[in-house]
Amino acid sequence: MKNEEKGVLRSLDYWTILFYLGLLVFGWVSVCGASYTYGETADIFSLSTRSGMQIVWIGTSLVLGLVILLLDDRLYDTFAYTIYTLLVIMLFATIFNPHSIKGSHSWLVLGPLRLQPAEFAKFATALALSKFMGKHEYDIHRTRDFIITLALIFVPMVCIVLQRETGSALVYLAFFLMLYREGMTGSVLFTGVAMVVYFVVGIRYAEPLLLTTPTSVGAFLVLLMVQVFSSTMIGIYCRNWREALSCMGLCLGITLLALLFAVYVIPFNLIWVQGPLCVALVGWLLWQALGTTIRNYWWITAFTVGSLVFYSSADYALNHLLQDHQRTRIKVLLGLVEDPRGVGYNVHQSEIAIGSGGLEGKGFLNGTQTKLKYVPEQDTDFIFCTVGEEEGFMGAAGVLLLFLALILRLIHLAERQPTAFGRVYGYCVLSVFLFHVFINVGMVLGLTPVIGIPLPFFSYGGSSLWGFTLLLFIFLRIDAGRNRVNKI
Repeated sequence: MKNEEKGVLRSLDYWTILFYLGLLVFGWVSVCGASYTYGETADIFSLSTRSGMQIVWIGTSLVLGLVILLLDDRLYDTFAYTIYTLLVIMLFATIFNPHSIKGSHSWLVLGPLRLQPAEFAKFATALALSKFMGKHEYDIHRTRDFIITLALIFVPMVCIVLQRETGSALVYLAFFLMLYREGMTGSVLFTGVAMVVYFVVGIRYAEPLLLTTPTSVGAFLVLLMVQVFSSTMIGIYCRNWREALSCMGLCLGITLLALLFAVYVIPFNLIWVQGPLCVALVGWLLWQALGTTIRNYWWITAFTVGSLVFYSSADYALNHLLQDHQRTRIKVLLGLVEDPRGVGYNVHQSEIAIGSGGLEGKGFLNGTQTKLKYVPEQDTDFIFCTVGEEEGFMGAAGVLLLFLALILRLIHLAERQPTAFGRVYGYCVLSVFLFHVFINVGMVLGLTPVIGIPLPFFSYGGSSLWGFTLLLFIFLRIDAGRNRVNKI
């Protein structure tokens, strides 16, 4: 046993642990700056303050990490499904939780302790995916295996949505980055990106008209993209660039002639031409799918039909399915409405705070925007604005470089795993971290929607800190056991 413990200590990746400790330190300093108020005694170590309580969360996280490293790494493989099942049950039970915090039922209140199961479900989902995808007979291209994989991701995601915690649910989409690494076709990721582009372009430019025609610029561009994307996919996935170029040229040529006619002869809505063109394109794709043995024609047909259905329902979803605050956040992000005193207040104030920091920042506890509490949630979701104000561009860039170093290190560790279980779990970890950092920093800068997710190791709170620690240190323990697997 002692020899095994020595082997674990020798095999631990201390670079990752160093990055982890560095982020904890910078995170605690940021919590101090975000929670301090002008005129108060700066007792940052008192347990009555958030900075003092964050020390408690950091200390318990370090103990938790140590316990994880002392356990046998084979336990995580053995009990992966059990852990996943228990967390899903907790997520489902939390839906009926009578305690509502800021409109969300995602918290379990146990006396003075509040826990958010959604933060712990991330590592449980990662373990379950690793267990299932680590089987020798697993094939991501087999329909049954792919459907089960998606179910493992979407079951906790749906439970979290029912808790009215949409932001935390969206984090689970990060697992698709891992699926792409494990062989999922790039068309799935491309489809997701295309849908986002359709939504943004279609909604953002729905009102402006194209030149002198009564045609919505958004609708015109989206239908044009559907035609171009579908034609391009024919060349890529069916290996038939002659048909692809012919199809694209025909669609673009007819659209151009219609545009010239509408501008210089009789103005009319170009959608009357583009709509039938898309229908004709779907019909031709179906004819090719039925007349050849190339299955990819079916997938391209599904993509084209799905694109048209998605765009047609985007406006309805925005105005009837989303809640008022979600709809307003999207419109503010797209520049459709100005709401600096309402939903857009958080982002507006965080941008002011970051901009006021300049190159070198105002110094520790000297930020005015954050100390005067102009930025709501400045020690949780918007804590990065404290970094920008107090440490300036250099400090903010340093923090982002530290996160980048951690993510690159995780890629290195994931690629050196001798088992599919370890590799899949490693890519799950880095995907979650990458999603959190990108979205959180983006929403503070006004580049992504405000969905309320924490910045790893920075945002105040025990649940998120414990959840990220579990996620990371389980991978470190799996990585530390790689030499035993190699010897076998």
